[in-house]
Amino acid sequence: MNRRSFLRLASAVPAWAGAGIPSIFRTVPAAESGITWVHDNAASPWNHLPEVVAPGCAFFDYDNDGWMDIFLVNSGACDFWKPAKPVRNALYRNNRDGTFTDVTKEAGVAGTMFGMGVAAGDFDGDGWPDLYVTGYPHCTLYRNNRNGTFTDVTRRAGVAAPNWCTSAIWFDYDNDGQLDLFVCRFIDYGPKANEICHAALGRYGYCFPRSYPGQPSYLFHNNGTFTEVGHLSDIGKSLGKSHGVVATDINNDGLMDLFVANDTMPNSLFVNRGKGRFEEIGMSAGVALNEYGDPRAGMGVDSADYDEDGLMDLFVANVDHERFSLYRNLGSERFMDVASRTPIGSATHMLSGWGLKFFDYDNDGMLDLILANGHPDPLIDQESPGVHYREPLLLFHRTATGFENVSSQAGEAFQQQWAARGLAIGDYDNDGGLDVLVANNGGPPLLLHNEIGRRNSWAGIKLVGVKSNIDAVGAIVRWQAGGKIRSRLRTAGGSFLSSHDPRMVLGLGDAAKVDWVEVKWPLPSGLVERFTNVPVGVYTTLREGKGR
Repeated sequence: MNRRSFLRLASAVPAWAGAGIPSIFRTVPAAESGITWVHDNAASPWNHLPEVVAPGCAFFDYDNDGWMDIFLVNSGACDFWKPAKPVRNALYRNNRDGTFTDVTKEAGVAGTMFGMGVAAGDFDGDGWPDLYVTGYPHCTLYRNNRNGTFTDVTRRAGVAAPNWCTSAIWFDYDNDGQLDLFVCRFIDYGPKANEICHAALGRYGYCFPRSYPGQPSYLFHNNGTFTEVGHLSDIGKSLGKSHGVVATDINNDGLMDLFVANDTMPNSLFVNRGKGRFEEIGMSAGVALNEYGDPRAGMGVDSADYDEDGLMDLFVANVDHERFSLYRNLGSERFMDVASRTPIGSATHMLSGWGLKFFDYDNDGMLDLILANGHPDPLIDQESPGVHYREPLLLFHRTATGFENVSSQAGEAFQQQWAARGLAIGDYDNDGGLDVLVANNGGPPLLLHNEIGRRNSWAGIKLVGVKSNIDAVGAIVRWQAGGKIRSRLRTAGGSFLSSHDPRMVLGLGDAAKVDWVEVKWPLPSGLVERFTNVPVGVYTTLREGKGR
């Protein structure tokens, strides 16, 4: 952290901080935001495993007014739980003044199953984001009607994805200009399959995922409706217990690959070989197992070029005593876990991670990292010394020499304990500072306002594909400011069960202006455009082939 950044941090000292501890994020109370919804985890004496996994959350602009709205996933009635009173998801409209209004009922997105996660994307290319909500025993696709309401088109589209699904992402795997859908499937589950497992103290407890068989994930090709094509490649041949997924390009060939975190099974790295063929290379790439050859409990994932060497790196969060993994891309489709060489390794050894994201919280141009944690077993405090059900959030600041753990400076929420699951990143007040939304199991969500991002220069851009997919997943953005050239790949997914603000915030540091922004649009276009008049401190829409 340079001197100027430190002084900026030090100027924002909250009342709780006491002796000069700077605050990076401020917890926004429900009384201020208007977000009063609370997750119901359906806790029961029978300890059904879905009770402890969810929920996810999303930042997305459902009404196209340029302000990020919020979607929160809840559990719901299913074959193992009949709630005494209605349980529903929540859609909160952004009022553009720091507050939100619950519009779930009129929007028609309350939910029809035991919800898990959410993926926002414009699957029909009409310019309005749609919602895919995962869960048990099926999933739901809501098409945006462009009037504040949604229609359930799951059956018509053919994407119900039966049994238990977790994370999902929209991306264009075959570069035909339409968004396809990848859906993580977790264990083969149902009331009759529910195992009787005992905790260490002889009580009825939650079973480990290894007690259940795995399943292959789904890949749906978008051809107006959807066709499941995962079974035609290694995706359908690979059994997993999949939690998190990110679409990235590990070999810079313009085809989006998939990194999938599996719980108690080897992680999967599906490399896109073109023409619908995916090859699973997790073992040879070095991302499937730990250094002793054992699988870990993979949950949240992300991908970014954190070290700015032009190659996309990978991250996966695991359960306690396993340490999280930071996989540095070595080229030639090989990776090395370097977490133990950074503060990330020691800080995460006793934690269990779910939602996470690489993002530039202070707009200095370098990618930082946030981790949302919480153990999956509510009884763990009584069974395992040093391990806790509720755990702290972690924040790591990227500097020229590596990652620095700045959690102690990050704000009040980072000094508290949470049963965190999903995490989404988005700028809900359009001030250029990326804010954070955390979904907690069996509790209210956590909204964190970024207090310092706006103090450095920034340029916000929204990419709109024309020949390429409308969400511009796979686009490469380069920019120059203050003599420094940086680059970002527009990935899809990342985190856990959650969906992020689709806009990109380009951190400019001390620079007063951005010299140029260059966009290499995904195929089938592949067009490279340079924009020299991108303003600073606001969001600008860049349309493929049409300029601003």
